[in-house]
Amino acid sequence: MLDRDLAALYQVTAIALRQAVKRNQSRFPPDFVLQLSREEAEVLVSQSVIPSRRSLGGFLPYAFTEQGVGMLSSVLRSERAIMVNIAIMRTFVRLRQILATHKLLSRRLAELEEKCDRQFRVVFDVSKQLMESPLPGKKPMGFIPAPRSRNQASGA
Repeated sequence: MLDRDLAALYQVTAIALRQAVKRNQSRFPPDFVLQLSREEAEVLVSQSVIPSRRSLGGFLPYAFTEQGVGMLSSVLRSERAIMVNIAIMRTFVRLRQILATHKLLSRRLAELEEKCDRQFRVVFDVSKQLMESPLPGKKPMGFIPAPRSRNQASGA
């Protein structure tokens, strides 16, 4: 999550959030938080994730991982920070559950498709055989023209 989005949730300014992180750098290793490069910030602006560079406050934003968001609660010590942190952690847990369910559903769907393909392949093969060969002992129905001789075909 970006620092500006977290700051809005925690009801602090983005500057105050960044200062708290800078004052407690030992709590935020690189796998908890990273500062976006100019190029990455430009991509956010160009993809309309952020309306303009000006909305970043003149600074390159920080991006927090799940662990970094969790660590913010130890740095920002207000009732609001505690409530927001709990809500965010629950959201991350729910997202992991949804992803796990999605993977399970995808696997089960693939298994079902494979099973159905095998079963329907048999049905299609039998149907094809039935359509290609006439039933034994049955005479064809309908008008069957007699074979024409060469004289009849040429109009003589």
